[in-house]
Amino acid sequence: MRHSIILSGALAASAFLAGCQMIPGDQTVAQYCADPGKADEAVCKLKVEIDGNTTALADTDMRLSEARAMADSAGAAAARAQASADAARAQADAAMSRADEAFSKEVQCETRTIQNSDTGTCRPGYALTSCTQTRYTTRAGGLSILREINDEKCRFNTRVLEMQVRCCAVSGSAPTPEDAVIENDVPPSAKPKPEKKVEDIPVSP
Repeated sequence: MRHSIILSGALAASAFLAGCQMIPGDQTVAQYCADPGKADEAVCKLKVEIDGNTTALADTDMRLSEARAMADSAGAAAARAQASADAARAQADAAMSRADEAFSKEVQCETRTIQNSDTGTCRPGYALTSCTQTRYTTRAGGLSILREINDEKCRFNTRVLEMQVRCCAVSGSAPTPEDAVIENDVPPSAKPKPEKKVEDIPVSP
């Protein structure tokens, strides 16, 4: 015959354990609860499941010592379950707090237009999120190849006429965003050389 106590919670188990200290171990629960003065005690209100059927513990021939052992086990299980529930709630509260903090922070972005350079960077406090070549000439070979990009810089394989770098940061952790144009001087070696004018040579008739 299979027995299992159905407890409403750790409180009921604790009350039962306290009452068990004064219960003779050789009595059955039914004998003990037959006393009208003890009908309201926790042990007489507990229910037990026997072969799938639920009945009052006071209606069984279970010994008080056996009932005490079952109550000890049930009380320990209820305490563990409560501790796990408390830990899970604490973790959920912490996660919710972190989420609220993240949502409360706004992201601010700025665009830096950089000319005549192969490298794009952001101002201190900002992280680079994108890098796009916006101007090129066919004489210079057309579009350049983006060789490197991370949250600090982007780099093309050659100097480009113009690129736009998008930089973002959490509000309050960086200077106020402002779009800017950074013009770099073109080195003499990169400037196109003027073509020499070829004079017409007269041809004798």
